[in-house]
Amino acid sequence: MEKNNKKKSQTTTPETGKLLPNGGYPMHTFEDVREKYCAYIFNPADREMIHQAYLLAEKKHGGIFRKSGEPYIQHPIEVAYILAELQGGPATLAAGFLHDTVEDTDLTVEDIRGQFGDDVAFLVDSLTKIQRMKLSHRTEEDFEAEDHRKIFLGMAKDVRVILVKLADRLHNLRTIEALKPERQRALSQETLDVFTPIAHRLGIYAMQSEMEDLSLKRLEPEKYAEIVRLLDQKEKDRTSSVRALEKRIADLLFEKNIPFRMESRVKSVYSIYRKMYQKHHAFEEIYDVLAVRVITQTEMNCYEILGIVHATYTPVPGRFKDYIAMPKSNMYQSLHTTIVSGDGNTYEVQIRTEEMDEIAERGVAAHWRYKDGSNYNAKAEQKDIEDKLHWFRDFVSMSGEKEDDTAKEYIDSLSHDIFSSSVYVFTPMGKVVDLPSGATTLDFAYKIHSKVGDSAVGATVNGVLVPLSYELKTGDICEIKTSKNSAGPNAGWLDIAKTSGALSKIRRAIQKKNADILRASQIEKGKESLLDSFRQQGIGEGEMMKILEEKDVLSLYGYKEFDDFFISVNNRNPAPLAVIDRLGLRKKEKALHITKKSSKDDKYPVITPGASNVISSLAKCCTPVPGDDIIGFISKGKGVIVHRKSCTHVQNSERLLPVEWKEDLGTSTFPCAIKIFAGDRTSLIADILNALSAKKIPVQDIKAHVMKGTSNVSITVTVYVANLAKLDDVFASIKAVKGVYDVTRNNS
Repeated sequence: MEKNNKKKSQTTTPETGKLLPNGGYPMHTFEDVREKYCAYIFNPADREMIHQAYLLAEKKHGGIFRKSGEPYIQHPIEVAYILAELQGGPATLAAGFLHDTVEDTDLTVEDIRGQFGDDVAFLVDSLTKIQRMKLSHRTEEDFEAEDHRKIFLGMAKDVRVILVKLADRLHNLRTIEALKPERQRALSQETLDVFTPIAHRLGIYAMQSEMEDLSLKRLEPEKYAEIVRLLDQKEKDRTSSVRALEKRIADLLFEKNIPFRMESRVKSVYSIYRKMYQKHHAFEEIYDVLAVRVITQTEMNCYEILGIVHATYTPVPGRFKDYIAMPKSNMYQSLHTTIVSGDGNTYEVQIRTEEMDEIAERGVAAHWRYKDGSNYNAKAEQKDIEDKLHWFRDFVSMSGEKEDDTAKEYIDSLSHDIFSSSVYVFTPMGKVVDLPSGATTLDFAYKIHSKVGDSAVGATVNGVLVPLSYELKTGDICEIKTSKNSAGPNAGWLDIAKTSGALSKIRRAIQKKNADILRASQIEKGKESLLDSFRQQGIGEGEMMKILEEKDVLSLYGYKEFDDFFISVNNRNPAPLAVIDRLGLRKKEKALHITKKSSKDDKYPVITPGASNVISSLAKCCTPVPGDDIIGFISKGKGVIVHRKSCTHVQNSERLLPVEWKEDLGTSTFPCAIKIFAGDRTSLIADILNALSAKKIPVQDIKAHVMKGTSNVSITVTVYVANLAKLDDVFASIKAVKGVYDVTRNNS
């Protein structure tokens, strides 16, 4: 909760007003917290550490008041009390007392480390980094998404950080009336966007439900009030009916000598709001507004009670759910059935054991609560959570893998893949895998492991062979068929997968595959162009490799492998003839007789050393441009045809002579044929032409065809450029177009 003062040195007096202290909730003291944690923490040293954390917080927050008028220390006390109710460990409680001290006082993380150790310091540091994001002060969607991503990244490191932050947010919501209305709405919306989904997935229903209701009260006050009115009326109308139902079930269980206790519960306001305004149900159509909960000792008792209830009352078809045999991903277990009572009213009956009931209310906090004297290990607890809450392992993994994604993409992935999971599928070994609605067997494969997904060729669901596009349903038993000879991910898989995790892994695999293909192509082209130059000197492939090794070319050019050297040769750095010259292998050129023109025509872009006014033209096969290494080929009746030195049409010819580009070619441009390789998609050619148009590059003769057996295309186009530098600029512009993975010269 925000304070009256912003500067650490300031002290304010409490504001007077009609606001109830602590938002109308009971105000606790340190002694109340102490009574709670002393019931399960018995080690004197641990108890003393918690006490010292409180004393330090009280000292550092002394003289500071909240906007509600309470001394600021009341907030850490309430946070610690909530954590003690969850039976948090000593470090968690100490962090609860100290979580605001580094942010709001002159205390440092190192100060905390020196007095309380690494564990408490880590928790406080993580909470401080989250707090420093100034949550909800920014309204732009991308900024909010970035804030939320940092919250999740911080919380993924240690589940205790999540618990302290949830307790902090819950108490702030309880005392939110002191803030301005717009601030109340911002914090409430952020709670629904960020914190309640986490509480739900951790199974902490009590905190989730209270935070949802408090947030809804600020965001939709009129709808909130209307639902409260409807609930109050329904409770009044059905009080006697509920009591009669409870008495009848109790009498039956007493007769069967089955141990039990019974309670009734009213559905939360927010849950009803979602059904009414998001799923468009009328209030009268919501069957589980009122529920009777029967809590017993064993799983067998649960099924016995279910049998008795169904034998006595008419169950509503399609409303029975067995979460004991198939627990939810947050470990929730219970039997749910909806029955019609003797007076015609419908009620949900929930049946569970004491342990199930505690986990239903407190979730992960109940399962991993502190156990004194059991050699508690925070890292082991975190690993245990990741192992048993498989979605949390995915959450941690996604938070680490998605750092290159935009913040909005990361939040969307979490929302779809983690928080919206509603399909529960089994592996053949009985492990539960939770997936969002609409997920396919391909999504399942990638959820198991990236390598399983990459090598998937099909699947069996419930013993029946199905394609990778098969949509899974809750209860399916899925086994992925893999093959070492699998062609692997392709563009078509992007239409099959539905989860963000699978889609990102498929994209990475395709990019790697394309990169491998491109690398192999560049190696082959570089080696061939170098071999062509060696052949001009009368040297074959075997002899060339021998010479390259004897001359230690790799060391000469600073490479470790020949593949990398050949890629550089393909990129003309060094050019093949430059390698020949550096190794001293070039033959002396033979003198050739050149026919000279009598005119003084000087329109040609090249000159022939020792001769002038020679008829010349640029070869169409390799389309040289100024800046290329060129050679002249003497053609009968056509004068000299200028080729690039790497052109395959002039290799091993004796009718060659040296030529050079003129130094000043003015504004002339020259045709150059290039090839573009890209993944096929709509508007690809239009985007390429737009990129060239933006550079004012003239274009002609554009042709495209799909490469056989792939989802890629090859596009040939002739562009007009002034020189090689301008051509490099053109290449860079084309490579920036989405989907393009390579651009080369024709006949290169």
